[in-house]
Parts: sequence; C-alpha cells; structure tokens
Amino acid sequence: MQTHQLYINGKYTESKSNEWIDIVNPATEEVISRTPKGTKEDVDQAVEAAFQAQKEWELTPNIERGKIVRALGDKIEEKRDTFIDLLQEEQGKDYELASGEIDLAIDYFRYMSEWARRIEGEIVPSDRPNENIMIYKKPIGVVGGIVPWNFPMFILARKVATSLVTGCTIVLKPSQQTPNTAMEFTKLVDEMDEIPAGVYNVVTGTGSEIGNALATHEKVHMITMTGSVTAGTKVMEAAAQNITKVNLELGGKAPAIVTANADLDIAVESITTSRLANNGQACTNAERVYVHESKADELIEKLRHSFESKTLGDPRENKDADVGPLVSRDRVEEVDSMVKEAVEAGAKVEIGGERGDQDKGFFYKPTILTNVNHESKIMQEEIFGPVIPITTFKTLDEAIEKGNDTVYGLTSSVYTDDLNEAMRVVNELKFGETFVNRENFEAVQGYHAGMRKSGLGGADGKHGMEDFLVTQVVYMQYKNDKQ
Repeated sequence: MQTHQLYINGKYTESKSNEWIDIVNPATEEVISRTPKGTKEDVDQAVEAAFQAQKEWELTPNIERGKIVRALGDKIEEKRDTFIDLLQEEQGKDYELASGEIDLAIDYFRYMSEWARRIEGEIVPSDRPNENIMIYKKPIGVVGGIVPWNFPMFILARKVATSLVTGCTIVLKPSQQTPNTAMEFTKLVDEMDEIPAGVYNVVTGTGSEIGNALATHEKVHMITMTGSVTAGTKVMEAAAQNITKVNLELGGKAPAIVTANADLDIAVESITTSRLANNGQACTNAERVYVHESKADELIEKLRHSFESKTLGDPRENKDADVGPLVSRDRVEEVDSMVKEAVEAGAKVEIGGERGDQDKGFFYKPTILTNVNHESKIMQEEIFGPVIPITTFKTLDEAIEKGNDTVYGLTSSVYTDDLNEAMRVVNELKFGETFVNRENFEAVQGYHAGMRKSGLGGADGKHGMEDFLVTQVVYMQYKNDKQ
C-alpha cells in the first residue's frame, strides 16, 4: 500500500496534521493507498509558494510554457498503462472508459499547449487624438483547482493544463476518494526541471478543510471546482469573502427527448452510452428520458435488451465488464433509496432495480424505470448511478417544457430525423450543451458550461481558456510634433 505526501514548492512535504485518509478500491473494498489529511496551514504554505512563483511564471514566454504543457501530455502517454490501471483501481471505470479518459487527458495537454501563441489582446480606436487603446489579456494569478472523484485525470488536465499555459500557478486538491492518479501525475511534474518550484502544488484532504481554505484565501485569485451543487454553493459562499472569481461545473439532470420521428436504434445506443458511462456517475449522463407515446413501447423494449447485454463486474479482473462499481457504499445506498422511493410511488422496474450480486464491492445493476411521474424525486434530482427513468409525452411543447423543468442546465439531448423538430428543441432547451442524435460527451475544442445551478463559467476551447485570464486596458497617449 502506497502512502502519499503533499507536494509544495517543488518538494514532497509532510502534512502538519499527521492524519491520514484511506483510499478504497470500490470493486473490492480493499484499502489501496492513503493520503495526508491536509490542513489550513498546508494550504497557506502551498498558496504562498504559488503566489511567489506566479510572478516569474507569468514572465516566461508563452511558447515556453506551451512546450512544458505539451511535454506533460507526452509524459502521461509514456506511462499510459500505469495511469489506466490506477484509474480503474481507484474509481472503478471499465477498461474502455479508463483508457479513453487517459487518452483524453493526454490530448487535453497537447491541445491546450497550442493556445500558447493564440492568447491575444486587441487595439481599439480612441476618441482622442494621439492615443492608442490597447487591451491586454493576462493570467488571473493563483488558481485553486478542486478535482472530483468521477473523472480525476481528465478534469485534472482541464485545470492544470489551462492554468500553466495561461501563466497561472495552481494549488490542486484531488478528490479524497480518487487521488492516486493525481499523485502519479505529480511524479511527472517533479521530474521536470523546466517547471519552477511553486508553479504546481498538491494538497490532499477533505473538501470542508482544504476546499474551504483555498476558497477563502486572499492570495487565491480563482477557484475552479467540479462537483456537486452543495459543494459548489459552499465554495461560492467562501470565495465571496475576498470577491474571488469562481469557475464551477456542478450537477446535471440531462433530459433525453425521443420524438415520434426518431431513429430508435440510434436513440437506444446513445442513451445507453450516455446513461451507463462511468457506471452512471457523470454530470453529463442522460438522467431522464421523455419519449413520444407512439414510440414508448418499442423504445423501452429495445432499451431493455441493450441494458441486459451489459456485464457488471470488477473492471480490473474482467476487461470486458461494461459496468463497474459505484465509488462508495454511500452512493449505492443513495441510488437504491431513490429507486425504491420511485417504485413505491408507482414506477415499474423493467430491469435491474437492485444491488449487484457480487460478494464485495459497491455494485448496482443497470436499471430502467417506467411509468415514472415527472414530479418525482428520481426525475428531478441527480441520480449518479446506472438508473434511467422514462416517461412519455404527447406534444413537442410538452417534452420541451418538461425537459426545462429542472434547477439544472448542463447537458441535454434530442433524437429525431426531423430537422424542424431538432432546431426547435435546440433553440428552446435551456442547457449549456445539447446533443442531437448522439451520446452526451463534449469535445476539448468546444465549451463545456452549464446554466442555472449547473455552474458558472466553463471549460474547454477558447472560451474555457479565457476564464483563466483577466483584462487590462492601457490608454497610451503620445506626442505628435506635426500637430
């Protein structure tokens, strides 16, 4: 069993607390590592290191920072198999998704490195003679990065690669449940002499301690956090003390609208992927299906066969396992409770509806619920498990209204071969992303952002990169001897 340390100012460091957090393999319930339970004093030390390092890091030519960011992606690729295995062990992903996440993290570092030469300002006309108005884009400063347990490497890449290429420094807080991939990545940083001490720091621990200390710190200039609405609300409240910028990706309750003109085979394949990806533990997962009543029976039958074909098991022991464990016992209990409550209210279990048959591990069977009331908890609150509730609609107006009837606004999808229907849904749904006739997953060059309680700001592409920048306007007057 590996015991990790904090990483502060270019050195591995003991925590002030001398307390530890056990990391558990969710498929076997075995303790696989432990990390320090960091303290506010550890955060203070890391932030001060980042604050001092940022002054010089900002002055490093953009192209040099870009080369470093790309080199980090190359280093991950060199240890690709190690990262895949660690990710499966600590988070329970199936092999395909685990390898896909590591490849996406590699791609993200490489993609973001290319922005080094593309961070641009502007020159705009002045109302005065002999004056230029220049708009500069500069790094925001010290970033506090809070990473969730469900995509620990991809979201690390989002926060670290973007911070470093824009000239920011970062204090990273990995999830207390899945820190092992982050600590393996930290070894790669430690090997690179090109990265000055203090540019990248890691403090492990609980959200209530480390997250709060980062969010309230006067020398942290932005908090970028991916997690639950509850956690995001606490971070936002804490950041308000110093008017610290927040970049939040929070929960989702993605509707999947299947119209009378849908290709049901495409819909079934895409909804299955969008619901069961990461064992149902992604903010972008399809969370509820609205199907036209004329297509309901056929869709449900096809979806049942699709779910039946999925294998439940330990993804490290069985590479062919399609669905692995949930991250913790608490998650299994919460998902099971939501399903039972829905059934008591009249929902019908078409498949699943119970925990897995394994002797060990936090497994829950892929589940389809029908006859679900739109107002029920399972249709209104994030499930975060391999469960899909289905209800019907008569008109497209009704489907759009129900789809929008949520406090969330992250992702959504529509399945139809009618262009007019597709355009209506795209224009009238109030979600940051809408996927048409495909599964719910974003591209690194796009922009991943939510509306309402799904967050503030966003990630990916040009617009995500610009969240790490601030604007300075320079009014420069000059003498003109001809006047």
